[in-house]
Amino acid sequence: MYQYTEFDRQFVRARADQYRDQLTRWQAGDLSEDEFKPLRLQNGWYVQRYAPMLRVAVPYGELSSAQVRVLAKIAREYDQPNAKLFNEAQAKQDLLGPVLTGGLAIGSKLTAGYAHFTTRQNIQYNWIPLDKSADVMDLLASVDMHGIQTSGNCIRNITSDERAGIAADEISDPRPFGEILRQWSTLHPEFAYLPRKFKIAISGAREDRAATAWHDVGLHLIRNAEGELGFKVLVGGGMGRTPIIGTVIREFLPWHQVMNFIEAIVRVYNRYGRRDNIYKARIKILVKAEGQRYIDDVEAEYLQIMEHDGGPHTITQEELDRVTACFVPPSLSCDRKSADAKIANILRAAAEDDIEFGRWLKQNVAAHKNPDLRAVTLSFKRLGQAPGDATADQLDKAAELADAFSAGELRVTHDQNLLLPWVACDQLPELWRAARKAGFARPNIRLLTDMIACPGGDFCSLANARSIPIAEAITERYQDMDELHDLGEIDLHISGCINSCGHHHSGHIGILGVDKDGLEWYQVSLGGSDGSTLSGDSVPGKVVGPSFTAPEVPEVIEAVLETYRQHRTSGETFITTLRRVGMDPYKAAAKSARIVVVEQA
Repeated sequence: MYQYTEFDRQFVRARADQYRDQLTRWQAGDLSEDEFKPLRLQNGWYVQRYAPMLRVAVPYGELSSAQVRVLAKIAREYDQPNAKLFNEAQAKQDLLGPVLTGGLAIGSKLTAGYAHFTTRQNIQYNWIPLDKSADVMDLLASVDMHGIQTSGNCIRNITSDERAGIAADEISDPRPFGEILRQWSTLHPEFAYLPRKFKIAISGAREDRAATAWHDVGLHLIRNAEGELGFKVLVGGGMGRTPIIGTVIREFLPWHQVMNFIEAIVRVYNRYGRRDNIYKARIKILVKAEGQRYIDDVEAEYLQIMEHDGGPHTITQEELDRVTACFVPPSLSCDRKSADAKIANILRAAAEDDIEFGRWLKQNVAAHKNPDLRAVTLSFKRLGQAPGDATADQLDKAAELADAFSAGELRVTHDQNLLLPWVACDQLPELWRAARKAGFARPNIRLLTDMIACPGGDFCSLANARSIPIAEAITERYQDMDELHDLGEIDLHISGCINSCGHHHSGHIGILGVDKDGLEWYQVSLGGSDGSTLSGDSVPGKVVGPSFTAPEVPEVIEAVLETYRQHRTSGETFITTLRRVGMDPYKAAAKSARIVVVEQA
């Protein structure tokens, strides 16, 4: 993983000191609330429905075990709500639960002492009081972490494939380019106040595991016919109330020009992007409205940067080599060059002996660039715990597993789990036993209960409805592993509002919370894709019908899945069947499920 230089370390600690001074002046009344707000946002501090929320940057999703232990310490010692606020929130949830959900007999309790993994590989906390925020920033800085550019109208934390640098299908490691872009964009004076937030995702593999087409800028490392390395560049992707797939504006851009070209992209956006309407301020709206004109303007700006300014951000081979050297692969003590046959026999025998281990190998273990290693996903999705949440104890246990089996490194995944990137093949049985004891070995990765969900109305002041109780109800209904594996790989995504933090648009099954006359309702969409091999090209899902009440949602999901069972051919996945037979049978099933629930009520 990336090794901080002394400059990096000094920068982060100086930023923490600066924030403490800003907080102190605000507490003393020397800074007004309006003056302090942009300063806290620049360090990742929001104020949500009941309490402050901190978002911690995790570039490319990479974490060391030491960092995870500090994240656990923050969860345990600081993510503890004011008792009065917590009780008020709890009472409000208990009161609103049966009213807003129409009698749904499940629902999560508001909890503290957790960290939350996001779909953009960051970490969030929901209950840290602002008067403790500077202490938390100091703790983060002690392990080279911060909240810079996790909020505000700037270039946000850059995300990537959680298997970056280790993927068997990788063309080139995207992390050095992501780090160069991160260093360039951090506190960039021209891009500190954009019309709206700006998100970049970068992938270096044949399979897009970074959902790049759904970002403001998506970068794919490719090689041209001559074998030269470069980027396919997409611009203008995004979710929200107007889901749009990014437009390819360069089929091939030489790798050393990527910063100059992105500078052109963002300059044109900064110049013409809407600032009068927050709902029309994202770059996707500009690209959609202007079409070829936007592309032409970017090319003209790029030409200006190259010819008039001399291409000031051209990446030299020396600079790429310098940053690449900061991503030091671990030194593995064992020589495994002749272990292939032995490993294969061990795994075959163990899988045949235990069906759960065999399923875990299939769902949670992925191929590695090094044939003697594997990438292993630890599943945090379980009954009674919101998708993406991890307790302090769970974080400590994950750090222990990383030290024992993955050279002290973990990755946050786009699907809100943790991945161990450096696991030796012959240690897989031992890791499986340890992960199972810790509760991380459920073989449901990419299956229905490995769902994505935002915190929703339980925490977020923007949400129209709660996501967590819906996730809980579906998870409770589908606990049978035989059934889950029979259903096969299905992406289920849940958002509590149109801001789409749960990426409902890209789910094979998407659930969106909506407000109808002050009550919580939910739209169900089908056929979305994030661009992975399983899902095919990125595309937004289509709504199956009118909104449903909370108790109806699990019934609708069950009816949709039963329709899949009726129409699938041997070995056919949910998304393939849906695309083959069309939406009509699923719409009819959803409608009938609603009628049944109404009659039962």
